[in-house]
Order: sequence, then structure tokens, then C-alpha cells
Amino acid sequence: MSHTRHLFVCTKQKSEIGAEVARALKKELKRQGLGKQVVDGEKLRTQVQTCDCLDLCKHCKKGPGAALIVYPEGTVYGDVRPEDVAELVAQHLGLGKIVKRLRIDK
Repeated sequence: MSHTRHLFVCTKQKSEIGAEVARALKKELKRQGLGKQVVDGEKLRTQVQTCDCLDLCKHCKKGPGAALIVYPEGTVYGDVRPEDVAELVAQHLGLGKIVKRLRIDK
């Protein structure tokens, strides 16, 4: 059986940084070999998708980065910049650990 995890990156509020974060996520998933994995005998594929709005503007309006949600687990990150992506991919997607400094509560 296979599952797909999605990283939805908001481009509504800050289109440039959102697009940069999405590109960086795609490159980093490939670099770290985490785009396609086998976890507990099941195939797991991770896709990065941009979207118009995640309704998180109040959390990200003043910060320098973009908002993103990891689905299906529902972890929400804010003010994510391209330089944060390697840590986010390694910790959250590789080890299953939340990156607390970027996590926001809805």
C-alpha cells in the first residue's frame, strides 16, 4: 500500500517567498532522498504543492517567511524561509520531529 504526504505552501500573502520555499522543499526532498520512502513496509511519497491561501495570514504577516501545512498530520509552520528548508526536511520528514521554532498553533 502507498500513501502520499503533501506540503502545502501558501503563496497568497508572500508569493515570492512562498514560491522560493516550495522550490527549495522540492530540491531538498530529492537531495535527502525523502521524496519517496518506505516506512514500516509501506511506500510514502511526499509532494510539495503551492496554494493560494491557508488562512494563516495573522501568523505570518509580519515575519519574513511563508506558511505551510504538512498533510495529513496537520502540522502548521510559519515564517519558513528557504534557509530553513534543510532542517525542516531532515527533522520533520526524515525523523518525524517537529521543528518547534517554526511551528505555529492555529
